Amino acid sequence: MAETPSFQSVLDHLLDSKKDIPHSHLQFYSDLDPKSLRLFMDIWSSVKPERKLLLLSELLKNLDSDNIVNYEEIGKALLDDADGDVRAAAIGLLAESNHPQLASQLIGIFLNDADIAPRMQAAQLLGEFILLGELEELETDLKTKIEDALITVIRSEDNPSLRKRALESLGYSSRDEMPSIIESVVQRADPAWVACALRAMGRSHDSRWNDDVVSKLLDEDPRIRFSAAEAAGELNIEAAAPIMLQMLEDEEEDDDVISAAIWSLSQIGGDDARIYIVNLIENTEDEDLVAFLEDALENLDFNEELDKFDLLTLDKDDLEDLDEVEELDEEEEDK
Repeated sequence: MAETPSFQSVLDHLLDSKKDIPHSHLQFYSDLDPKSLRLFMDIWSSVKPERKLLLLSELLKNLDSDNIVNYEEIGKALLDDADGDVRAAAIGLLAESNHPQLASQLIGIFLNDADIAPRMQAAQLLGEFILLGELEELETDLKTKIEDALITVIRSEDNPSLRKRALESLGYSSRDEMPSIIESVVQRADPAWVACALRAMGRSHDSRWNDDVVSKLLDEDPRIRFSAAEAAGELNIEAAAPIMLQMLEDEEEDDDVISAAIWSLSQIGGDDARIYIVNLIENTEDEDLVAFLEDALENLDFNEELDKFDLLTLDKDDLEDLDEVEELDEEEEDK
């Protein structure tokens, strides 16, 4: 039986650039206590730059696939690293964090970092904090500061890619300025900006955008069709389903657009969507595609079950009827 390596031996292995990083080592970097974090930081400066990025890439992939691991301690420790790519990866390791102090740090990175990569990552994660604010799980003042920072960059002459990422993150916001910002962007001639506006529409969960999204589903640019398909699912636009089913029949359609349309159909639901996905599963030999389709079918099942028990869709009279039933049940129990 192989002996379990110590964390020190894992770190020694990290220093040897000639060796691969075993997947089994990734668990040792999770939930580091203060002593282990100090050991990690003590050797970090001696790790070669490409080796650092390899480790962080492996940790990010593992974080995406394993719900148990937590690399937040490493992420927080590397936010001030001298390498911009390392700082960007560190922000990625903090994707599950909802600590207000992190939000404040991210605002600073987003506005002031010398490199674009960490600013892009910060912009993306700030969107998650806005969503927390919309759910009343973040202080209003902090949410407002995040929104102000994103709006400042969107309206600036800063890096276009950063401004697009900022708009996508701001899409979660219910700020009064949002509709006019999105409307001004969706009118642009640049397809990349239009696609960005569509992603913001989807994140808004605001039905005012339904017609705009549907109108872009058959646009000549695949970037716009892709974003429109994604937004249709996020907004649960039933009128979009027949159009996306038509898109899926086009043998020349872009693969990414097809994937986005299938997933959106799983969000919207309906018998036609179910029949189409099941039929694809039965007639596909590609294992990766089958796995994706099965996930889509599971998502469709989940959303349809959720719709059955969604009390938020009940009107006032329905809720009063439920209260009356509960009162009758209580009276029966008292008897």
